[in-house]
Order: sequence, then C-alpha cells, then structure tokens
Amino acid sequence: MQNFIIKNIEDTNIRIDTLLTKYFENKSRNYFNKLFQLSNIKVNGKIIKASYKTKLNDEIEIILPPDKTLDIKEEKINLEIIFEDKYLLIINKPKGMVVHPANGNTSGTLVNALLYHCKDSLSSINGVIRPGIVHRIDKDTSGLLVVAKDDYTHNNLSLQFKNHTNLRKYIAIVRGAIKEDSGTIDKLLARSKKDRKKIAISIDGKKAITHYKVLQRFNNFTFIECKLETGRTHQIRVHMASINHPLLGDPLYGSNEDKKKGKGQYLCATTLGFIHPFTKKYVEFNIKTPDYFEEELRKLSLK
Repeated sequence: MQNFIIKNIEDTNIRIDTLLTKYFENKSRNYFNKLFQLSNIKVNGKIIKASYKTKLNDEIEIILPPDKTLDIKEEKINLEIIFEDKYLLIINKPKGMVVHPANGNTSGTLVNALLYHCKDSLSSINGVIRPGIVHRIDKDTSGLLVVAKDDYTHNNLSLQFKNHTNLRKYIAIVRGAIKEDSGTIDKLLARSKKDRKKIAISIDGKKAITHYKVLQRFNNFTFIECKLETGRTHQIRVHMASINHPLLGDPLYGSNEDKKKGKGQYLCATTLGFIHPFTKKYVEFNIKTPDYFEEELRKLSLK
C-alpha cells in the first residue's frame, strides 16, 4: 500500500488517474483504471472514480498489486550493438523481434538477449519483465533503442523522453503519392474505444506531433523521413494513416490489402540522439537504411 498527500497546487483540479501517471511514470492510465475498478484507490478514506478532480490536502491511498512475474530466461541471441559503455547500450533491433516478454511469448525477445549479454547489469525501474527497457518500438519496426544499465541512467533517459528533449527520426514507406515536400501532423492520440489493440485520433487523447519530409516518390508510394516531436504508441502509423498515407505492410492501420496480407509496417528508427546521463554531452547515433527497405525501394522503382 502507498499513501501520499497532495501538497502542490499544480496537482489539484485534475483527474486523479492523470495525476497518478505523473507520480508513477512506468504505469499507464489503463493500469490505474483497473485499480479503480477493483476499489484499490481511495481518497480521504472513500472509494472514488477515475474522473475525480483532486484537491489540496487530499490523502490518496493506493493498493498496488504485486507485478506478475514470468519465467524469463537469458538466451544467447546475436545483437547488433551500435554503442556500449558502463551505463547504457544502443541496439539496432531487427524487424520481427519483440522487445519484452509477455504471456505466451517468453523467449526470443530483446530482453532475453539482454539478460544473457548484460547479466545483472540492467536497470530495474520497469521490473523483472522489462529490465533496462527505457522505451520500445513495435515488433515489426526495426531500428535504434537505448537500454539502461542502472536506475540513475534509466530515470535520466526517461525524463528526456518524457520532456521530448531527445531526437528520434524514422524512415517509412507509405502508400500514395505525397504531393508536398514536407508537412506536420498535430493530432491527439488515445487508446481506441472500439479496439483496445489500436490507437486512434481522439479529442480526449494526448498531444502528438509528427514532422515528415519526402525522400523519394514512386508510382503511388512515397519514401519519407519522420521526426517525432512526441513519442506516443503507434504515433507514426496512426498519423500517416489519418492523412490517407498508411504505412506499407501495416496490418493494423494499413490498406485493405495490408490488413489481409501485410507482413509488418515498413518503419525503421534510424536516428537517436540524447544527452548522455553521465558525460552530460549530446550523443547521436545513426544507422543506414536496412536491407529489407532497400530491396522494397528497388522493387518500387521498377514499377
């Protein structure tokens, strides 16, 4: 059980589920909504709803259930390590690799590989299921990820991601010919109420901004670079679909053809920059266009 009293005026008159995600950065609103349903959260001794607006001197009482643990074993899996020091690693994750284990999928993940490579030298902020994992990219998205070896590094990097002070660039192939050379998509994103596996444009969502520019045009396809101003789940995939340029191969947000036959979106995180938590110097990492992208671009150029 955890208790705390609201003493800061900026923490008042906001939804309590929103406030709790501020105090517990590694927990989502969906996580706390489940606790509300279980009556595990009280204010001033009374059971309240997630929509309760906070007041000064409110005493909040939370019963946090123990994290479910999975039998996660270290596995000798080859990793493409772009950079490593005593504080962090930069990994080039291949397309098709899941970042962290889940029920029914406890092997072959990036975490299994990290446990073998790093042993006990991984941060514990996100628990036993996500050791060292500061941020994630989807299974079929390839590219750069930073992994923290200690809690200080993890917290420092998480704050940079939260404040959007880091640099993240992706390349993507989208359907349709984008006429303008560049553009910005500024649309709020939230979990879909119709399908919990999906993210949707929503007036109740969180701020999400994607900048894109055209790298090459083909017959009814466009090769683009996207720069994230924010980093929401599925952000590029949803934003590009919202302007009728869904990612090629995307089985969730793509064209009808991709929803039936899609083998995974053409999306790769090619640039990652941030302030190193210990040296305090800006570092930036870049990778070249992956082979599977190059092969698809070659095919498109022949059409």
